[in-house]
Amino acid sequence: MNEKTTYRLRKHADYQLVYKRGRKQFAKNIGYFYAVRPADRRSDTDGARVGLTVPKALGKAVDRNRIKRRMRAVVRKNLGLLSAPLDVVLHPRRVVMTMEFAALEREVGVIFKAVQAAFERSSKSAGQQVGESAGERVGESASQPKRAGPGA
Repeated sequence: MNEKTTYRLRKHADYQLVYKRGRKQFAKNIGYFYAVRPADRRSDTDGARVGLTVPKALGKAVDRNRIKRRMRAVVRKNLGLLSAPLDVVLHPRRVVMTMEFAALEREVGVIFKAVQAAFERSSKSAGQQVGESAGERVGESASQPKRAGPGA
């Protein structure tokens, strides 16, 4: 696979996994799905992968291809904002075809920052849950007895 395209989602099964396990969010002109890539899914990249869906409702093939070209260019510029092993599917609206390129770039940047932040929040909360399940809470050492309640 070409080094320039390793960040792209290619297989139908990968898209379906993102739709099934992921979260759906909306930006002003782009809907997007994102999910953490399972460890058992093989990928050529350790970082994020991005896929595009442009339905026939957005116009004829010429229009859809123009939307995809613009989106791929913007994704390449903003890909550095994603460092987590995430899969993201972008679903642009028709206005993306005529939208100013700088505005499109900003919107995708905002989306990628939001997805990265959501991943970091979920990984922090997962780390806290693991620590709490082992009986260790923040500020509580193993030598201190646990209090049963306010009257204890």
